[in-house]
Amino acid sequence: MSELATKAEKLNASDELAAKRAEFVLDDVVYLDGNSLGALPVAVPGRVEDVVRRQWGELRIRSWTEGGWWTAPERIGDRIAPLVGAAAGQVVVGDSTSVNVLKALVGAVRLARAAHGGGPARDEIVVDATTFPTDGYIAGSAARMTGCTLRPVAPSDVPGVLGDRTAAVLLNHVDYRTGRLHDLPSLTAAVHAAGAYVVWDLCHSAGALPVGLDEHGVDLAVGCTYKYLNGGPGSPAFLYVRADLQDRFDSPLPGWNSHAEPFGMREDYEPAAGALRGRVGTPDILSMLALEAALEVWDGVPVDAVRAKSLALTDFFLECVEAYVPAGGVECLTPRAHAERGSQIALRRAGAGEVMRRLIERGVVGDFRQPDVLRFGFTPLYVGFADVERAVRVLAEVLAEVPAEVPAEVPA
Repeated sequence: MSELATKAEKLNASDELAAKRAEFVLDDVVYLDGNSLGALPVAVPGRVEDVVRRQWGELRIRSWTEGGWWTAPERIGDRIAPLVGAAAGQVVVGDSTSVNVLKALVGAVRLARAAHGGGPARDEIVVDATTFPTDGYIAGSAARMTGCTLRPVAPSDVPGVLGDRTAAVLLNHVDYRTGRLHDLPSLTAAVHAAGAYVVWDLCHSAGALPVGLDEHGVDLAVGCTYKYLNGGPGSPAFLYVRADLQDRFDSPLPGWNSHAEPFGMREDYEPAAGALRGRVGTPDILSMLALEAALEVWDGVPVDAVRAKSLALTDFFLECVEAYVPAGGVECLTPRAHAERGSQIALRRAGAGEVMRRLIERGVVGDFRQPDVLRFGFTPLYVGFADVERAVRVLAEVLAEVPAEVPAEVPA
């Protein structure tokens, strides 16, 4: 057994979260793609069967009240709230991340304009220039809807471009491609100093590291639940609206579910109080209740412990890369400083698509981003240190097989 394999066994033996692995459906594959789709929690299949067979099949319409379907969006939101550092009553679950980004960003522009009604026009939306493409698309649409100019800026440059024209700023907590962790406290403070409102995308941080939404005074935030929260493919996203902004939050998607009197069927719209005004239409109950069951794995798990293990896993991964992969074999795109690292490692290598294909064939599952990035996500609830050592050992074998120089295509 190699020295690193022995070290992995010792680290596993002292891992306080190791027992959590048994709460997931896992085989012998090393699964390092939880930053795209989390593994299936053991409790979910039985819960979904009950929802389908008993609640839908037997209780039918009665389940809206007897099964708690109607209150699921805010009830499940309250389960997510502690994982992102929020008090109860500020998170609602429903719709996709993209839909929630639109709600939050347009809502942020409206908040800014209402707050500065007598001052300079707030007609600019600043967006993370390195953002996940959909966030950029939605930001562009929000700008057109509100008559704003869209200004893409690298997160590190955001403080320098803020001014009395800035209405809203949309930022990613963790860069989806490189795994870089952006400074949420200082960027939030900079946005507030300019009199603007900030929207944070937490898709790659919720369930992987402390966020501190309340502590840092974040205005609005969105996030998906199918990555580190393990809610299942297409599970509904969440929307956070800070408590003191809720009575002023003007959603661009008012629906009957967010009406103060949803069954009144009134022609005029009156928004509900609290986070409920972030709802739109009928909740997607099957996936929502699957998510609720999935969140049970978080019972008794401190987010700080998850973060500590995440950093230990990624540190060990980089240590194994340095030991097993010849110098220059890959380029690490993820910052090594803990304060700048999320819960993934991104490596650049020519031929990355073929490298990942072969890794998956050999039981190591990560993912590939065009044109040359290998992404490895570390979900501390079920990834262990022996998984990490095995993954890098197999990676070194595959890298030795796949040419580092990809020949140019020959014209037809």
